[in-house]
Amino acid sequence: MVSRVERGALADWFWTIDRFFLAIFILLMGIGFMLSFAGSPAVAQRIGLEPFFFVKRHAIFLVPAIGAMIGLSFLTTRQVRRAAVIILVLSLAMMVFALFFGVEVKGSRRWVNIASLSIQPSEFMKPAFVVVCAWLFAEHARQPEIPGNLFAIILYGIVAALLVAQPDLGQTILTTAVWAGMFFMAGMPWLWIVVFGGMGAGGLVSAYYVFPHVALRINKFLTGEGDTFQVDTAREAIIRGNWFGVGPGEGIVKRIIPDAHTDFIFSVAAEEFGIIFCITLVLIFAVLVLRGLSLAYRERNDFNRFAVAGLVLQIGIQSIINVGVNLQLLPAKGMTLPLISYGGSSMTAIGVTAGFILALTRHRPEKRAQERSLFRVTHGLPAE
Repeated sequence: MVSRVERGALADWFWTIDRFFLAIFILLMGIGFMLSFAGSPAVAQRIGLEPFFFVKRHAIFLVPAIGAMIGLSFLTTRQVRRAAVIILVLSLAMMVFALFFGVEVKGSRRWVNIASLSIQPSEFMKPAFVVVCAWLFAEHARQPEIPGNLFAIILYGIVAALLVAQPDLGQTILTTAVWAGMFFMAGMPWLWIVVFGGMGAGGLVSAYYVFPHVALRINKFLTGEGDTFQVDTAREAIIRGNWFGVGPGEGIVKRIIPDAHTDFIFSVAAEEFGIIFCITLVLIFAVLVLRGLSLAYRERNDFNRFAVAGLVLQIGIQSIINVGVNLQLLPAKGMTLPLISYGGSSMTAIGVTAGFILALTRHRPEKRAQERSLFRVTHGLPAE
């Protein structure tokens, strides 16, 4: 145990980190690893691999995810901004590279092969994009003459264009929702809300007519006609699990779900561990988001407020999309359940997100005192 009287980087980190957040992230990683034993062996055997191939790789992916989370949590606020800028620039460059030289999978170019690794740059773009936009919104709030909002709009346009070009409409919707939420918190005028809301609705309608696969998925969702094998099988797994599940390793329906270890790991969890377990998992995500929003609400620093809120919203909305697809409440969309689903890029990127959250929510008494003094001076209040 690290003593409170010790002075050093590790001791300072231990006593200033938000240990509740840290516990939630580690808990979710542990649940994800446990569920990999349930969801991945059947998939591995179906494609001719040894049963625990994906389980072993899941364990390997946890190493950079935990490393990114712990390493980034040591950063100061200024260092978080710098790290986010570097990650964003590299991610955007790799997204452009992927459009021309990336691996095409099911008609989309989202992956870049580096040595023996397949990397999805858009996953790393998301947390960096949130932090950089939070910085731009905060700078505009601090000094209105700085066109931070305009730069944030331009940056969003670049990111959205690259995502649509891949195409990845799911990530586009997720990024748009998080960006819009942050912009609203930053004081977006009502006129802009109406304008952007109309543009968003127009974009969804355009996607329906421009991208055949989007129209196909929406039509399947609305009519129930066509190839709905995966979502129907996922629903059957949930129903079979009932309240308490059939028991670890006893799932049968999970064996025929094509993406049981990634997009439909929630359905596998429902079959083997039951609906009560899944409700508990959803509540863990809900607590994570609500705690993040609560801390952001009490935060005096605009950058910290916007960044923390945006990062937890990103995790929360992505979770809603994944669970909604599993429950047939949303059209089918390949999106992982954060820290639960198999996937190296996704897991490591969520580790980056968690690291940013931990860094920005660390308790720094000297910094808080300076912020309180600045707040009182700015608002004409007497000194404490």
